[in-house]
Amino acid sequence: MTQTPAPGERQNGGRWMDADAYLFDIDGTLLVARGLVHYRALNRALHEVYGVDATIDGVAYHGKTDLGILRAALERVGVRGPVFEAKLGQALDLICRDVSRNAEGMRPEICRGVPEVLARLQAAGKLLGIASGNLEVVGWHKVRAANLDAFFEFGFFSDHHESRSDIFARGVEEVKSRLGEGASVCFVGDTPEDIKAARQVNAQIIAVSTGIFRAEELRSLHPDVCVTSCADLLEEGSTSQLPSSQAANAP
Repeated sequence: MTQTPAPGERQNGGRWMDADAYLFDIDGTLLVARGLVHYRALNRALHEVYGVDATIDGVAYHGKTDLGILRAALERVGVRGPVFEAKLGQALDLICRDVSRNAEGMRPEICRGVPEVLARLQAAGKLLGIASGNLEVVGWHKVRAANLDAFFEFGFFSDHHESRSDIFARGVEEVKSRLGEGASVCFVGDTPEDIKAARQVNAQIIAVSTGIFRAEELRSLHPDVCVTSCADLLEEGSTSQLPSSQAANAP
């Protein structure tokens, strides 16, 4: 019988603080958005830019980028291809303006253990960034509303990338440009798409079930670590780290 890993323990027997850089998803990972500011902005773009009587209701948007959410909602009413692409820039601009105008209405609920995990990683000298399917303006407004922005040095978003794996790839490139080619990267996310994207860019992944997906669902995709929340990582208490890049790559 397969033994379930202890909190904070890798499925392959390792620990969670061994990477050089950590890139966090936002929704369902760092925080749960309240106030419907982002939701209303997406719907407004559908109405005012594309002229359709539609909403994002019913779209399986967890794990999707903002571009992917718009595409899925519009395909249901027959808007696709060149028509979608022609108005996309205008739609994204409207979403960013609308969210910025109403950002005070954001009431994010920070997921359990997140500030403490970020503080521990920062104290250990880890490079911290954002890798999110949100548009950049939207994502940073959420992070700032939760008072978490001081932890992060950079972020990559969906403004120019509909694929989550493309966003993650940009994050890996940024880490390696800052820390060297031998630097290891670990993503933290709450959806199967986060796990798949991390694997596509040959990165590690910590899966947290603070979104809509249960730990059992996430664990079935074999993330390096799977916990119910970031608080579980703190309970494990590991401070083990990878050796330096030079030592790790020595023959």
